[in-house]
Amino acid sequence: MRRIAPAIGLFFLAPLIAEFLLGNLPVSLLFALVVLAPLYGAGALLIREVVRRTGRGWPSIIVLGLAYAVFEEGVTTQSLFNPNYANAHLLDHGYVPALGLSVPWTLGVLALHAVWSIGVPIGLTESLVPDRPRTPWLGKLGLTVTAVLFVLGSVGTTAMQLYQDDFVASVPQFVGVAVAIVVFVAVAMAFRPAARQVDSNATRANGAKTATRVGTSRTAPNPWWVGAFAFVTGTAFRLLPDEIPAWLNVAGLLVLAAIVIAVVRHWSHRTGWGDSHRFALVAGAMVCYAVHSFIETPVVSVSPAIDHTGDIVFSLAALVTLALTARRLHRRAGGLAVEEAGVASARR
Repeated sequence: MRRIAPAIGLFFLAPLIAEFLLGNLPVSLLFALVVLAPLYGAGALLIREVVRRTGRGWPSIIVLGLAYAVFEEGVTTQSLFNPNYANAHLLDHGYVPALGLSVPWTLGVLALHAVWSIGVPIGLTESLVPDRPRTPWLGKLGLTVTAVLFVLGSVGTTAMQLYQDDFVASVPQFVGVAVAIVVFVAVAMAFRPAARQVDSNATRANGAKTATRVGTSRTAPNPWWVGAFAFVTGTAFRLLPDEIPAWLNVAGLLVLAAIVIAVVRHWSHRTGWGDSHRFALVAGAMVCYAVHSFIETPVVSVSPAIDHTGDIVFSLAALVTLALTARRLHRRAGGLAVEEAGVASARR
């Protein structure tokens, strides 16, 4: 059970963060986890297992998250192409008739899923088990069960959407979705296997220094600054207004994405970058979602009391989880530092 406990945690954390912490679904629909967990949770778990089993790193996780996003929004919900999806008129802004989609909505929802629906739950769960964040959590049976659950979740979500709205995208649009998924998967697998990355004060049991990425003499920033950066850029992403011209909206999304990629890539090559910094990125993104939930309009009409009760409950749960995770990481780093000091003393 200990081996698969993180997998079970990720299975439920993914939909809780993606839909409930965001405020997109009210607490009264918590029973929807029956369908959402097999879709979000199994999807995130499969991505995580594939990446960790092949020795790849976070770039592969995020790009596979984009593939997941295209699948969910292009196949199961078809929100990329449905002009009346959830009566939200998502395609009105920046609609491109030749493609049958809205560029701002497409870019925004793909980034949202890649980061918050896939990346953040994986990062949080791995931080909760700092002693084995990059080792596989499932065996062959577990992978098979997870794949079956993902298929069931996808079919269930698609059936529910078709029951509510009989819109079906065109064949060329489905072909485009398939091509995009294949391209994203190929790009994700093109990244070379990553070297094992840990905090700079971590050591092996035999006293040898563990591998850390060192690409510059400058040290990594304080994790608090990393978390603040994630919160600020995430908030800017969530608050980009639809009222501005579509091309400005698209430019804003692309600029934000470029800034995040460039800054995180630069920081991650500095001496000392490790698990605490990766957790800080997760924490900043989660706090961003928690704050934004209070102004998010649920897709299902509920009273303000129910809506904000859910916002408070899930935000507090997120903060408690982050605090417990930070404590675990701190205790893990402290224990390794003591172990290193003991080994160094024994060698004298």
